[in-house]
Amino acid sequence: MTDDEVEAEESEIEVIMPEEVEEIDPLEEALSRAEAAEKEISYRDAEIQNVRKRLMAEKSTAIQYGGMGMARKMLAILADIDRALAVDEDDGLTLIRTKMWTELSADGVKEITAKGEKFDPKSMEAITTIPPSDDFPANRVIEQLEAGYMYKDRVLIPARVVVASDQ
Repeated sequence: MTDDEVEAEESEIEVIMPEEVEEIDPLEEALSRAEAAEKEISYRDAEIQNVRKRLMAEKSTAIQYGGMGMARKMLAILADIDRALAVDEDDGLTLIRTKMWTELSADGVKEITAKGEKFDPKSMEAITTIPPSDDFPANRVIEQLEAGYMYKDRVLIPARVVVASDQ
């Protein structure tokens, strides 16, 4: 092969040189990974704190309203005593009723006052309606058929009422 042939062959062959790879400093890479890990850890810590707060709030609510079921059962018994007293006035039953009501009210049970009040669908159940008139304004409770009760700030048993309404 002559020099011209070798030179022509070399010009046809492209010499592929590896592209220069930008070298990443291992220290910078480690620092960026550490920074990302710190962000992840702080995010997880915040998430754990939020879960703890939510669980504490749920626990507090459970403790605060834990007696609701028992109060509901005792109110059913109180209603039975009231029905018995309506049939026959008995001093013993009256004393039992007074004692039960004292204990229930000390625990946070209170009666819902409905008659003459504005109808509140959150604490009252309209059993029937009558048309409004001068004596019975619209959206007012005309009569309370059954007592309703609250346990602290939650409705335990809605008051059953008759309401003056256009509908």
